[in-house]
Amino acid sequence: MDNYSTSRKVAVFLADGCEEIEALTVVDLLTRSGIPRTMVSINPTREVTSSHGVTITADTTVDQLPFDEYDMLVLPGGIPGTPNLEACSPLCDALKRFAASGKQIAAICAAPSILAHLGLLKDVKATCNPSFEDDLEQHGARLTWQPVTVYRNFITSQAMGTAIPFGLAIVTHYLGDRTATELRDKIKYRQ
Repeated sequence: MDNYSTSRKVAVFLADGCEEIEALTVVDLLTRSGIPRTMVSINPTREVTSSHGVTITADTTVDQLPFDEYDMLVLPGGIPGTPNLEACSPLCDALKRFAASGKQIAAICAAPSILAHLGLLKDVKATCNPSFEDDLEQHGARLTWQPVTVYRNFITSQAMGTAIPFGLAIVTHYLGDRTATELRDKIKYRQ
């Protein structure tokens, strides 16, 4: 893979009860492609326990994060990870600021429901876990039912099984199709 790089920074948020595959797949693909990324715990400490009991040590906590230095916020799903993320006021405030300024937001599985509840997906094409489609529709999103949907400044995806194409969509956004294709080939991902 060519050595592409970007100064754009991505923050991946972790809450107790998050879906670890959705979070760590994105972190892995960003790291492999050279995109600066930070894992952010919404807990007072850097430790987060996933929905399947996996302990993850984040790089920092939400209280320490300089949001303005970041170009994209990424929300993994999982239960109760998604409601825990939604209960984090600093994160929700930042999501509103990012949306208003056209900065990038990515969410997978149940997490697009957070964006819907905040009113950020009105008239936006989006996808999510089928269990949360009603949440999105009730708040004005235009469901695509696709594994990954890229629309305006939003990237949304359906579930753990779509974590690789979700991560590759983020790589494509920053480094283009060629780099994403090279990464897909390197990890032997076949759609």
